Amino acid sequence: MIRIINLSTSRNAFAASVFIAFFTLLLLPVTLPAQPEIIDKVIATVGGELVLLSELEEQYASMEAQTGVAPPNARCNLLDNILTAKLLLNQAKLDSIEVSDEEVEDQLNARIERILGFMNNDLKQFEDYYGQSIDEVKADNREDLKSQLLIQNMRGKIMEGITVTPAEVKRFFEQIPRDSLPYFNSEVEVGEIVYKPVVNPQEKQRAISKLEELRKRIVDDGEKFEDVAKKFSDDGSARAGGDLGWTRRGKFVPEFEAAAYKLDQNEISSVIETQFGFHIIQMLERRGNAIHVRHILIKPEITEADLEKAYAHLDSVRQLIVTDSISFSRAVKLFSDKETQSYNNDGRMVNPASNNTFFEIGDLDPDVYFAVDTMKTIGSISKPFEFASPIGEPYFRIVQLQSRTAPHRANLKQDYAKIQQAAIQSKQSETVAKWVKNAISSTYVAFDQRYDNCPELEAWKKRADKP
Repeated sequence: MIRIINLSTSRNAFAASVFIAFFTLLLLPVTLPAQPEIIDKVIATVGGELVLLSELEEQYASMEAQTGVAPPNARCNLLDNILTAKLLLNQAKLDSIEVSDEEVEDQLNARIERILGFMNNDLKQFEDYYGQSIDEVKADNREDLKSQLLIQNMRGKIMEGITVTPAEVKRFFEQIPRDSLPYFNSEVEVGEIVYKPVVNPQEKQRAISKLEELRKRIVDDGEKFEDVAKKFSDDGSARAGGDLGWTRRGKFVPEFEAAAYKLDQNEISSVIETQFGFHIIQMLERRGNAIHVRHILIKPEITEADLEKAYAHLDSVRQLIVTDSISFSRAVKLFSDKETQSYNNDGRMVNPASNNTFFEIGDLDPDVYFAVDTMKTIGSISKPFEFASPIGEPYFRIVQLQSRTAPHRANLKQDYAKIQQAAIQSKQSETVAKWVKNAISSTYVAFDQRYDNCPELEAWKKRADKP
């Protein structure tokens, strides 16, 4: 949600508020909540976009659900945000900014998968909670999501190319009152080498044989592909009969994509291998460079013997580093899994909350926390330990403690990267605020007179024709 910056706020207070907010944002789970029915009416117009009373009241109800008690001016603030979003959406359409159907579908699928993840992939729990099937929830939210993506892209266009110089970072930091500077707990930087256990040949052959038998049941015995996928496929698309939706080149891993694009309509591929396991693919439709396919995935099982070999392999890598036979950085390039985010960051783990390499130790994954917490010396390396990938596959890693800071108040020497990010965010917010102010002056705006007493809407009233 995009907020208009109060243009009357002093620069010092503004810098402080942005800096503090930047480090206290929480990543909340994305949900698609069912909302109560509201007797609707148009309460505002921005260009060609309408604001409905239901939009405002749904956001107000959501705020109350999260905070318990909404502040007295909550509706005014929320309407301010909605008007800004509508202004961005209106301009995105005028500027012919596009969002593809594939992008919308990918985002919908990702959000649904995330919600299902919180529900332990219990489809019945999902349907009971929302009172709708997955397809119905997606249909109800498709247009709203497309609008959100248009707003996001418009905002990105406004902020495109914004950077800050070292001098600007310094000025930004110096404008923050001393007593408003955040206090940082001890933080660590952690390097990792990740290794994926190799499946033994017998298990690979078992998976191939099973998939060949499933293909025979479809091609020779006439069973429906989607029914077989629902029963036997080993990934999340099984619930949709293996349907992967419409996609363009570049979405799938190369082996899968190469096989898919060779297929004619309704043709089923032979067994192919990717990093995820073994697949058969059916081409449903093709429109130019876009394809609609479904698949069945069979993952070969990792045996205890495979896990023991993986542990021994990574332990031997650790010994090479400990005895100075190879540097940690070099070991990352030679032995770490190339699909891991840290691989291209010299092995350093990235904190998803801040997008930098610093973690408060309590924010680390539990297995990494317990490995690092006992390390007293910078450069110490853990024994190999097992962990699960986001899709539940077993991996092993060793971790190295690469730096540790003492608790301290924010300063330029230790926290330059964080202060730089806060300065960029401040500059982006100011840029959007200026754009909003200018756009209001050239855009038709009208809102219901019941909101005349909202001081938060003063900038909009200068141009408002009240219905």
